[in-house]
Amino acid sequence: MGKGTWLGHIFSSISRLAAVLSHHCHHYSSRTLTENLSLNRSASIIRLILISDLNPPSLLIQFRCYGHRRHKRHFPRPSGRYKHASAVFGEKLYILGGSRNGRNLSDFQVLDLTNFTWSSLALSVEQNDVELENGNLQLQEPFSAISGHDMVVWGKKLLVLGGQPKKYSNYVTVRFVDLETQQCGFVKTAGKLPVARGGQSVTIVGSKLIMFGGEDINRKVLNDIHILDLDTMIWDEVEATQPPPSPRYDHTAALHAERYLLIFGGCSHYTCFNDLHVLDLQTMEWSQPETRGDYATPRAGHSGIAIDDNWFIVGGGDNKSGALETLVLDLTKFVWSVITRVNKGDFLASEGICLSSALISGEKYLVAFGGYNGKYNNEVFIMKPKLKDPAQRKIFQSAAAAAAAASVSAAYLIGLGNQTDLAKVEDANSEGYEIKHPQQKYTVDLDTIRGELSALELSLAQVKEENSLLRGKIDDTNNTHAELSKELLSVQVQLADERSRCFKLEAQIAELQKMLQSLPSIEAEVLSLRRQISTLERNMEPTTFQRQASRGVWQWIAGGNA
Repeated sequence: MGKGTWLGHIFSSISRLAAVLSHHCHHYSSRTLTENLSLNRSASIIRLILISDLNPPSLLIQFRCYGHRRHKRHFPRPSGRYKHASAVFGEKLYILGGSRNGRNLSDFQVLDLTNFTWSSLALSVEQNDVELENGNLQLQEPFSAISGHDMVVWGKKLLVLGGQPKKYSNYVTVRFVDLETQQCGFVKTAGKLPVARGGQSVTIVGSKLIMFGGEDINRKVLNDIHILDLDTMIWDEVEATQPPPSPRYDHTAALHAERYLLIFGGCSHYTCFNDLHVLDLQTMEWSQPETRGDYATPRAGHSGIAIDDNWFIVGGGDNKSGALETLVLDLTKFVWSVITRVNKGDFLASEGICLSSALISGEKYLVAFGGYNGKYNNEVFIMKPKLKDPAQRKIFQSAAAAAAAASVSAAYLIGLGNQTDLAKVEDANSEGYEIKHPQQKYTVDLDTIRGELSALELSLAQVKEENSLLRGKIDDTNNTHAELSKELLSVQVQLADERSRCFKLEAQIAELQKMLQSLPSIEAEVLSLRRQISTLERNMEPTTFQRQASRGVWQWIAGGNA
């Protein structure tokens, strides 16, 4: 049995188990049903979560993947990290760099999705990317330590853009990894090069890469748009019309219908966002559509993947805690739905997590790795979304199926005491809209049921919309409160400084007052001294006259002798 067939058999068995569990899920009050399954000694430990309140349900699987032994060499699991980059090529998940304990990483890890074993990718530098130093050829290191970058698949190569490397550059650099030759190097680009940044989003559209936002090396938050033509490797900066999203980083981006670029969430230096923006790539015009459904909490550092008409969002967080909800946005109706909600402290509620899409045994899966929620995560989570396909929708739109479904709904609504015979419902034809019960016969008014169902759906949509608006107002209030708290703290600091200055001035004033209090006594002493001097001068006047007279007699005698 091949590796892909083996994995497909496992997921097929898990799906059948999920179907059985979902048939009985109404007996349980909890939202999720968790069961631990052990495949074998060398395989992974699986945590299976059945989302019981979805129709059809989704599967969330946690694989605790171990390294494998090959030629007596052991490859352990990569260290926990966040702000790394991931990409899927074939049936392998590639992980590059990231940050851990305040230091950037440079390792290149590979997860084989057919047997869930880790290995390291040993890269060599392409001959064109050597440098001459002191007359000797010195190979550059394959990848310097980096975080906050993006990695996309282009042909049989991986392209790495942006991020905050150990060796800073003034502009965004583009590097490649050739998965066939396992060589790497720089891609020479030209045009209007974007300034170096991290936390940007990079989306591939045909033969072009669209980069939006990020934070530059001077911590300036950006909201500019740059497009790289992958055929010519020329950058261009695009000016779009209408108000753009506010400057942000650590957001997510997705492409819909090969025309619309969607931006969700992210943060500035002061707040996190939960707004949705759409850029029409034909008219280069921004818009902000109104969303409905469940409330999408503000978050940054999350990750997203668009599959068909659904955009899946996992992880992230705000200034207070991690985002507990995994979301999906219906891109045709802009309706948010919560797929699952994890407990606080769960690794899925992490910032800097990476989410990728993988095609395994012909089915699409979501693969999440890494993140930080107080601890650095190195677990692998796999989700298999159970989406309604177009073929199923067409079957349910047929007359017989619609009649059967409506009849079952009617029987449930009027409170049948006994269970409905599902076999008879499936065999119902388009000519008769009746369900025969062993004891009673019920005729269903389809128009009435459909009208009531439409009214209920409308009321439910209105309630959800009101709740969404209220949550938005609460979020705005919380943001305003946070800003006011910061301003209050700043004012309090200034007030403390002013109080310190006032205290010093009061001390100086007290000293001056003491000096002023002693001034009258000093004046009295000065007056007394003046009186003494005056008295002394009066007493000295006769003595001075006598001396002058005596001096005159002697002068007369001396003159006479002469």
